[in-house]
Amino acid sequence: MKASQFPRLTLLILLASCLATLNAATATYTVKDLGTLGGTFSEGTGINDTLQIVGSSGETGGTISVGAFLDSGGKMTGLGTLGGKYSLAEAINSSGEVVGYTTLATNSYAAFAYIRGEMTNIGNLGANYAAAYGVNASGQIVGASETASGLSHAFLYSAGKMTDLGTLGGNQPGWSTIAYGINDSGTIVGYSYLSDGNFRGFSYTNGVMAALGTFGGDWSQAFAINGAGQITGTAYTKANAGAHAFLLTSGTMKDLGALAAPYSMGYSVNSSGVVVGQSTVKSSSENLVYHAFIYSNGKMQDLNSLIPKSSGWVLTQATGINDSGYIVGTGTINGNEHAFLLTP
Repeated sequence: MKASQFPRLTLLILLASCLATLNAATATYTVKDLGTLGGTFSEGTGINDTLQIVGSSGETGGTISVGAFLDSGGKMTGLGTLGGKYSLAEAINSSGEVVGYTTLATNSYAAFAYIRGEMTNIGNLGANYAAAYGVNASGQIVGASETASGLSHAFLYSAGKMTDLGTLGGNQPGWSTIAYGINDSGTIVGYSYLSDGNFRGFSYTNGVMAALGTFGGDWSQAFAINGAGQITGTAYTKANAGAHAFLLTSGTMKDLGALAAPYSMGYSVNSSGVVVGQSTVKSSSENLVYHAFIYSNGKMQDLNSLIPKSSGWVLTQATGINDSGYIVGTGTINGNEHAFLLTP
C-alpha cells in the first residue's frame, strides 16, 4: 500500500465510525424479532411489566393453523386451542393471565382465560360466539359475546359470572357493542352503537355506560385505559373525512393527530400517558400505508424512525406498551409479518 493512501483510508474509517455513531444516537429502541411457532407469520398484541408478551402465530406440522402464544423469558410457547384450529391471545395481566378467543371443535368461537398452563372456556351470553379482549390485575375479563337474541354485546366476566353490559341504545345486527379494555379500578372501555345507527367509544363505571365524543365526525372507538383513567382510541373528524388517535384525560379528549392524513388509532396507553398505535403515512385512492407510532411529550413519532436504519424492519402497528416503555406490535421483516419487541 502506498503511503499516500493512508490519509484516505483513515478518513474513510473516521467517516464510517461517525455514521455508525450517528445511527446509534438516533435509534431510541432496539428491535427484536419474536419469531413464530413454526409458520411464516406472527403478531404481538400485549405485554405486561415483567416482559411477558402475547399474540398469535402461524403453526406448522400439527392440527393448529394459527395459535395463541405466550412469550416469557424469551421463549415462545403455544397455548393450544379448545378443540379447533385457531386461537388468538389478546391481552395479559400482571400475573401472567392471558385472555383471547379460540375455535371449538364445532367451529364456534369461545372466549378463553389461560391461567397456570390451562386454557378455560369462560362461557358466553347465551349463544355460540364470544371473544375476550382485556383483563385487569384482579382477573376481571372483558370482551363481547353473542346473546340468545342473536345480538352481540360487551361483557364483564368477574368471579365466575358473565354480565351483559348493554349498549348505548343501538342493537345493530352483528357486534352492537364491544369491550376492549379494563383497568385495575374496574372501568371498562370499548365502543357501542347508538339508536341512530352511529357508534361511539364508551367508558363503563359502576353500571353506567357513558358515550365518548368525536372530533366533529359521527363515530369513535375506545381501545385501552390506564390506571389513572386515561383512555385512548380513535375519533372521526368533521364530515368523517378521517379519524385521529385521541388521549382522554379528566374528560378532555386530545387530538393526537396523524403521521400523515387521514387516519391514526391509539391502541395502548401506559401509566405515564404514553400512547402507541398505528397511523397512515401514505394514502391514495387505491391503498393506505400504515406505520407504528408513539405519542409522548406532545409529539407523535413514527417508530420506524426510532430504530436502527439497517434493521430491515417496517413496523406497521404497535399494540402494547408497558410502564417501563417496552413496546410490542407487528411489522414486516424479510418479507414476512412478525411480532416485535422494542426495548428502550
